[in-house]
Amino acid sequence: MALAAAAVIVTSLPSAIAAQSPAPPASQKESVRELPASSFAGDYLAARHANAGRDSASASAYYKAALESDPNDPDLLELAFYAVLADGEIEEAVKLGERLLKADRNAHNPNVRLVLGVRALERKQYGQARTQLARATRGPVSDLIATLLAGWAYEGSRNWRGAIEALDRLNGPDWYQIFKDLHAGLILDVAGRSRDAGKRFERAYNLDSSALRVVEAYASWLSRNGRSDEAMKVLETFDSSLPRHPLVRDAMDKLRKGETLPRLVDTPSAGAAEALYGLGAALARREEELSLANRGLAYLQLALWLEPHHPLALLSLADLYEAMKKPEQAIAVYAKVPTDSVLHRNAEVQMALDLDQLDRTDEARETLSKLIEAHPDDVEAILALGNILRDRKKYAECADTYSKAIERIDEPTRANWTVFYFRGICYERSKQWKKAEADLKKALELSPDQPHVLNYLGYSWIDQGVNLDEAMDLIRRAVEQRPDDGYIVDSLGWAYYRIGNVDEAIKNLERAVELKPMDPTINDHLGDAYWKAGRQLEAKFQWTHARDLKPEPDDLAKIEQKLKNGLAGEPSTAADADKPKPADAAATNSGG
Repeated sequence: MALAAAAVIVTSLPSAIAAQSPAPPASQKESVRELPASSFAGDYLAARHANAGRDSASASAYYKAALESDPNDPDLLELAFYAVLADGEIEEAVKLGERLLKADRNAHNPNVRLVLGVRALERKQYGQARTQLARATRGPVSDLIATLLAGWAYEGSRNWRGAIEALDRLNGPDWYQIFKDLHAGLILDVAGRSRDAGKRFERAYNLDSSALRVVEAYASWLSRNGRSDEAMKVLETFDSSLPRHPLVRDAMDKLRKGETLPRLVDTPSAGAAEALYGLGAALARREEELSLANRGLAYLQLALWLEPHHPLALLSLADLYEAMKKPEQAIAVYAKVPTDSVLHRNAEVQMALDLDQLDRTDEARETLSKLIEAHPDDVEAILALGNILRDRKKYAECADTYSKAIERIDEPTRANWTVFYFRGICYERSKQWKKAEADLKKALELSPDQPHVLNYLGYSWIDQGVNLDEAMDLIRRAVEQRPDDGYIVDSLGWAYYRIGNVDEAIKNLERAVELKPMDPTINDHLGDAYWKAGRQLEAKFQWTHARDLKPEPDDLAKIEQKLKNGLAGEPSTAADADKPKPADAAATNSGG
């Protein structure tokens, strides 16, 4: 839901913001508990363990405990500051930031200055906010957020000209411009400069018509200035490319009723929260770049401190916790989404998925069932339930659930390919191949180049020994798109195995094992190919490895038979090709 323009951010940032992530292993937890509770070293090491495990709540508590022993150590103050900021303890972060600056008067910590500037904004101390924010610049992201917030501080002082001048003075990467134009428009709108605001909204929209908040702001301005037809076109254009977004659908419903759309923000504090949310959500999505994701986490926490019920900021923060594999924290955040928000239902759907991640599947199903009962046409909730059932391997039931979703789709489009693909998987796993084949073909009809569908249908045909030429073509097309996907490369290797091209089978299966070394099926397949090539020892090694990787029970039984008897009908070494096979081996399954 973040501004699309922010996705082009590629610059590196200081890695100062502390982070959260999965809790440390049990062994680490035990070592932490063994440390003396009152020991400075114990508290410090426990904080380090928690921080390494991205458990900011524990890190915050331990760092604060360590500070009781050494309250003026700048390094310790800084670590504690980042931990409490990551945990959303903004008031505590303010106190620690002030202590840090006092302990190290020559320090120029832009993150502390940013937090102090936000605190001043919240208190409507706008001059003090600008002073702090002027010292919060260091690098592209810091410069942008500090300038946006300073713009809102100018507006708080009823100096919209100063705000626009500050924004327009800021030079930087191309992706700055959409943020600058959006917030210039919002500031001018709040200041009553409607005509000027419209020009800035239009400029932002022309830069990126798929940016949600730009679309909302521009449509709102159009509707409030007697141009509701144009507002509807802006919303419909967005809906055609990114269908069914609740905020956009809600705005369209309001326009149909003859209502005007409210401003996106109406106070400097709300505007500052919007700036922090917009940039924070964009950065938080870059979970693979820790420093950016950490900074996004901090910005989202600051946004929610200013506007605790900002639904998009809440959803973005919960989404980040999910990416960090912290479903319990995500659930706690989803629970804060206001019940009168059109995004509340989305939060409940995601909460159910997180409950399932915690093995609270009955609660998850109950939550989704209630949503579906209240809104029988809620396709998203139906699909979420289907996904839970599929993950839990209740294939016949999940096929029926996906069918309910398909029944509610008037005319399937490219965007609907996944529901046919998922139902096809459920049909195939529940031994209803004809139905599965029809769904997989339908998914390809809707989206002809989806590598996972190409792979699944091609692999299934190969495994059944039918449509071999077409199946090979499908799998090759999938590999061309995903050459580093171990599962898809495995399908190509297995296809070569089934048609008797052992050399190509081994080459591709060895590559698949390199890409996915811990997958039991791929290791099993390579063992079969080695055996067929007469490489007995290597085959048994791969089967042993596959067995130890905890395959499905049915597959485990087949692997154990192969370890005992080899492959029926195949030589165990090149020299054995002409020897008679053991009677019991003849009954062994001939493949993975």
